[in-house]
Amino acid sequence: MANGREELGILKYETGGSSPKHHKNQRDPTSMENATAMLGPKRLIKKHEFVRIIIQCLHSLGYKNSASCLESESGISHKSPESKLLEMQVLNANWEDSIGILNGIEDLTDETRASALFLVLQQCLLECLSRGDDSSALAILRKRVSPLKVGREKVHNLAAGMLSLKEMGMGKIDDSSICELRRKSLVELEKLLPPPIILPEGRLEHLVETAITAQMDSCIYHNSFREISLYEDHYCGRDQIPTQTVQILTEHKHEVWFVQFSHNGEYLASSSRDCAAIIWKVLENGVLILRHMLQSHQNPVSFVAWSPDDTMLLTCGNGEVLKLWDVETGTCKHTFGDHGFIVSSCAWFPDSKRIVCGSSDPEKGIYMWDCDGNEIKAWKGMRMPKVLDLAVTPDGENLISIFSEKEIRILNVGTNAEHVISEDYSITSLSVSRDSKFLIVNLNSEEIHMWDVAGKWEKPLKYTGHKQNKYVIRSCFGGFHCTFIASGSENSLVYIWNRGNSTPLEVLSGHLMTVNCVSWNPRRHQMLASASDDHTIRIWGPSQPRNITTT
Repeated sequence: MANGREELGILKYETGGSSPKHHKNQRDPTSMENATAMLGPKRLIKKHEFVRIIIQCLHSLGYKNSASCLESESGISHKSPESKLLEMQVLNANWEDSIGILNGIEDLTDETRASALFLVLQQCLLECLSRGDDSSALAILRKRVSPLKVGREKVHNLAAGMLSLKEMGMGKIDDSSICELRRKSLVELEKLLPPPIILPEGRLEHLVETAITAQMDSCIYHNSFREISLYEDHYCGRDQIPTQTVQILTEHKHEVWFVQFSHNGEYLASSSRDCAAIIWKVLENGVLILRHMLQSHQNPVSFVAWSPDDTMLLTCGNGEVLKLWDVETGTCKHTFGDHGFIVSSCAWFPDSKRIVCGSSDPEKGIYMWDCDGNEIKAWKGMRMPKVLDLAVTPDGENLISIFSEKEIRILNVGTNAEHVISEDYSITSLSVSRDSKFLIVNLNSEEIHMWDVAGKWEKPLKYTGHKQNKYVIRSCFGGFHCTFIASGSENSLVYIWNRGNSTPLEVLSGHLMTVNCVSWNPRRHQMLASASDDHTIRIWGPSQPRNITTT
């Protein structure tokens, strides 16, 4: 390599060794003192790091004069000696020294070092072409770029770019453009270099956001979009979640089995043993009024399901057919299947054009229909067990089914990949989080289990305290970012958990009999509905002076 400079006509490439002598930094007493000083009551913060990221933040906010003053007064620069030197060499096209600096940085992995060297050599090569020095550019490509372990595709793309520039006659680049390209290369280089040589972009903002996030995560009642002040530690009281009955709905004449809020939070649908379903309107003041009484089923209505666009509602009669209703008019648009198809559960796909229905009859399996009742797809056969409950994740990617009482089957609709989660006790119901990442199931062992939809967890998170032995009890996610889980119970109570704790956060009393189902309003995070065998639906809100409305 002794004749490297003459061969390339521009640089001498060094593959190892220490960085140039001028790379070493002589520290003055002030910088030595800053390097050892610690801040904070627990002495956990290094003063020079703290000041350095403050200076970086001032620069990013545009307060360059203030940043310069702080640098001058503290003797601390937000740029390390190594990054300053590298910047000078790159901007002055001193490629030999730039490469020497990169080779002298000890904490770089081989892959990162190769990528950094590639950026320097690429800029060097481009400038050779710009000057018309094609032979040097070609030599750099063959002898210096090709040996780098950056992947053949990257090297081939660079070579193709060279040829393209020459063929189009665009090799010549003016000086101002060259300087701009050097700065862009420097920015890309800095992204590769580790701290403390280069500070990660927005470091102070990241630290503050991490602290705020940690406070929110540790706040068991956090349930709002309100802005969080930096002036004080964050804390929410129990008034942030629904804990008090604010309205009792009494229009049903028998046990209420199911409730579900619409996706926009403006409606509530309920179904009952009285063979009717009701659509309730949520007014601006939070009061619910009856909008439509849906009476067409001959049997008790076991559940309902809102279309994602909230214009349609499915209702299912117990051991009966499935009906589709227009929410605006309250009229029945279609009846699915026949009296031989016993629907156990149903769900919508995100386009509001397709539904899936599961049957408790093993020979029927699962059907996918459009809104006119045309069959799109079916999963059925001798090996298909009966379907107890099912759901489609809000992103439409997965169909989740409860089979044979103890199995959760998660089918990726696009790839047909499937994985199965087995439980030790019978599952009675299923619910999926709004972000499509988690599911919860109620078990008759008096536990609620939360699993990840991706199937990475070996064990579920468990929630206990409620009573469930013989009836179908349904739970739901709720609150800001689905932070909470709520469930009915056979002892007439409603239970609320923070997802991070297995024991109940709140236990709500008011119902007189078993609470079959709960639904948390997805837009009004402080509104919860519960359905009970006592023929009523209770609407729960945050604690306030007692003023209960009966409808």
